[in-house]
Amino acid sequence: MVFLFRLLSRLPLSVIHRLGALLGQLTYLFSPSYRRHLRNNLAQAGIDPALRLPVAAETGKQMLELSRIWMRPLEQANAQVVEVVGRELLDAAQQAGKGVVFLTPHLGCFEITAQYLSSFGDITVLYRPPKSAAAQQLILMGRKRAQLHLAPADLSGVRALIKALKKGQMVGMLPDQAPKTGEGVWLDFFGRKAYTMTLAARLTETGAAVLMTWGERLPGGRGYRVHFQALAAPLVGDTVARAQQINHEIETLIRQCPTQYLWGYNRYKTPRGAEPPPA
Repeated sequence: MVFLFRLLSRLPLSVIHRLGALLGQLTYLFSPSYRRHLRNNLAQAGIDPALRLPVAAETGKQMLELSRIWMRPLEQANAQVVEVVGRELLDAAQQAGKGVVFLTPHLGCFEITAQYLSSFGDITVLYRPPKSAAAQQLILMGRKRAQLHLAPADLSGVRALIKALKKGQMVGMLPDQAPKTGEGVWLDFFGRKAYTMTLAARLTETGAAVLMTWGERLPGGRGYRVHFQALAAPLVGDTVARAQQINHEIETLIRQCPTQYLWGYNRYKTPRGAEPPPA
């Protein structure tokens, strides 16, 4: 796998995206379970079903573009960011000195955002270690940078995130990732109950600044446009109320560019051992 990624990383981004688009569409055609999840999730969100093949193509791009981010030096990886929207929000959040929580859903090239942010200071990113040793090796090789630190999705990782915020540093996570049993609650997501992590909401209770961020994949392999966006409204209430607000913020973000969301992800699954969602 490492050899393949090294080989792909030598190709222009435009070629990688063309290959990825083909891979994504073939996956849609030949994987019934992926096709079912993608169609059902689009329908649940009220997204035009005609976008199913463009969505599959964008997902394929996301799979292969990792090679040019993980297998290249940080300067070369970040050189693919050709435009930044909302940079003033990032500057203001850092200047406040209370730490910054970046919430990045499975939208666009979510791998480029942490890499880009690491050029502005230390950032600790939550991740769930894969079962495959080869995949773990690849992730550690690609994500670990001088100022980019990985925190496993367990108690030690949570402590690392809180410690980073207390130092006034940045932390990042995928708030729409399905958590393990006991780490989430059933909340509304596009009109249906989804088992939703509470950790992101808990971190916002520390007084840190909160920004939504995502990396838009530009057409023709031209690179990425990184977006920093303020919340539509301040997060208030207890942890559960904040988690529900975060879900709605994610919905707003996704509707800005629905073709680049990971609709094939089984967002509505019931974790093993968890109580089923309320009727």
